[in-house]
Amino acid sequence: MVHPDQVKAAIASALPDACVEVEDLTGGGDHLQVKVVSSAFAGLSRIKQHQLVYGALRSELASEAIHALALQTGTPA
Repeated sequence: MVHPDQVKAAIASALPDACVEVEDLTGGGDHLQVKVVSSAFAGLSRIKQHQLVYGALRSELASEAIHALALQTGTPA
């Protein structure tokens, strides 16, 4: 289990300009929906964008503190 604020902090550490929204889908802290908007994603494929976020959450995913992650990424409008 991981707290949404921990997820936000981990992503913000890797992508300082990111606007991050985290929703706990089940109330158990291990099934999350995350939306990330960052200028760092400019010119990158969706896969590369997701890889940047997965990298920021590497330890949480490896330890299975996050069991399921629904991820949306994009650049600022």
